[in-house]
Order: sequence, then structure tokens, then C-alpha cells
Amino acid sequence: MKLFTTCAIALSLALAAPALAQPPQPKPGPEHDVLKKMEGNWDLTMKCNGMESKGSVAYKMDLGGLWLCGALECELFGTKFTGKSLDSYDAAKKKYVGVWADSMSTSPMVMEGTFDAATKTLTMTGDGAGPDGKPTKHKAVSVMPDDDTINFSMFMGDAKEPMFTIVYKRKK
Repeated sequence: MKLFTTCAIALSLALAAPALAQPPQPKPGPEHDVLKKMEGNWDLTMKCNGMESKGSVAYKMDLGGLWLCGALECELFGTKFTGKSLDSYDAAKKKYVGVWADSMSTSPMVMEGTFDAATKTLTMTGDGAGPDGKPTKHKAVSVMPDDDTINFSMFMGDAKEPMFTIVYKRKK
């Protein structure tokens, strides 16, 4: 009887082992290569409401190469402005996803979108706080004409003109 019980337990464990195995870790795919091209240190020029600000941003691929983490610093309207970004490609949604948080709001902006390889354009849409603090639709467009330039425009609501623009130039 002991032999039968031992064999039954061993067989049960052998059959259950695949179900208990950890799922394979995700690996960066070709969609992550779009984000990886942004990795590095950049100078930026931001234009907003007729004012121009200079600053910098550092991007680094992290978390197994699945997420692009950004840290931005500049002066905006005479005060220090900092922001953090976290961007990736969600294979389940088949969309790029991102979160932005900064020193001017307690609400994060959550976005998702697509990349058009022909125009080298990443377009993200989502919700975030507007200047009045109320939830507002946003659209972010990043055009990457070459490996050392990103032209970024942020639109609010249904606006045809951007709320602000940023030109990023890779530091040499």
C-alpha cells in the first residue's frame, strides 16, 4: 500500500509540475527597438505660450530591456520643472503604453498608441490633468527624423495646434 501511495504522489507531482512552472520571462521584441533608439542623454528646447525653455532628459532601457525610463529637467515659467516617464510596448494590447508624472501635477498621465515606421512617428493618446486640474484628453506625437532628433508635440482635447513642443537633440 505504501508503494502504491508513494507512486501515486510521485505521478501527481510529475503531472502537476508543468502547471506549476513559472511562465517564460518576456523578452524585448522589435517594438522595443523603437524605444531603445531613444536611450541616452538629450538636450531639449521647449516652446510653450511663446516662451522658450532649455533643459535635458536622460533615457535608459530598464527592467529587462522592456521599459524606457526617462528623467527630464528644465526651467518652465521661471521655476524648476522635473518629470519622469515610463514607456514600453504591451504585447497583449499590441500598443505602446506610457505613464508620465511631473512636478506640476499630482495626477499621472496614462497613454497608449502606435508607431508608424514609414513616418517614424509615435502617436500616443490618453488622459491627464489639464491646466485647470480636471481630466483632459491628450495626444502626444513624437517624430524621429533621425537617430539624434526627436520632435515632440503635445495636444490637449481636440486642439489642432500643440499646447507645447519640444525638440530633443542627442548630446554628443
